[in-house]
Amino acid sequence: MPMLMLWSVPRSRSTAFYRMMTERGDFTTVHEPFSRAEVFGTVDIGGRPLATGPEVIAELRSLAATRAVFIKDTTDRRHPAALADHRFLAEDAQHTFLIRHPRETIRSYLAVRRNPRLHEIGFEAQYELYTKVSRLTGRDPLVVEAGDLMKRPAATIEAYCALVGIDFRPDALTWQPSGRPEWDGGFKHWFAGVAASSGWAEVPSRRRPDAGQHPMLSTYLAYHLPFYQKLYQRRLVV
Repeated sequence: MPMLMLWSVPRSRSTAFYRMMTERGDFTTVHEPFSRAEVFGTVDIGGRPLATGPEVIAELRSLAATRAVFIKDTTDRRHPAALADHRFLAEDAQHTFLIRHPRETIRSYLAVRRNPRLHEIGFEAQYELYTKVSRLTGRDPLVVEAGDLMKRPAATIEAYCALVGIDFRPDALTWQPSGRPEWDGGFKHWFAGVAASSGWAEVPSRRRPDAGQHPMLSTYLAYHLPFYQKLYQRRLVV
């Protein structure tokens, strides 16, 4: 059965994407397993506590033996286990990427955490994964830009589905506002916007600072912008 992976920078609409994939009903969905194992020391997948990246990959393979699996994770840190497993990157899963302009990513990040570290903005680690997958497969992985997605959600998702080889399900573009058990824990507040949403529309949120008003944040933007621009050049255009 297929394994479909979405690698996103933080604050890039990826949890809404995950919510949509859950709404489809034809995938077992797994939320940020690599990040959760690395941050909390363990992640529960299918009732099994897993502590390491290789254990996570082994469990994902086991799940995919019986049902299609969609996995979403973020690149606010490097994921050495995923990078080291060439079979996972080139054969087991189809790896796709979600980007958002780093100015907007940083502004959204600051609304939930005031002092992110440079690497946590995520574009450098995301680009590393992208180039590794591209080199191993000989193909350019699919990249979706969050701004395009929000402007034309139906057309963008329909194109995404066609390119990854799954059927387009328009009903999954909307859902009932609610939280999910996998969002509970120390980072629950990160998912408040999606929990309050009912589809691909902006949800009013707390005031977001301008990334250009602080010298440190301008440095962060300048550092990550080149990685974003390289991925933006390869984005899906609908």
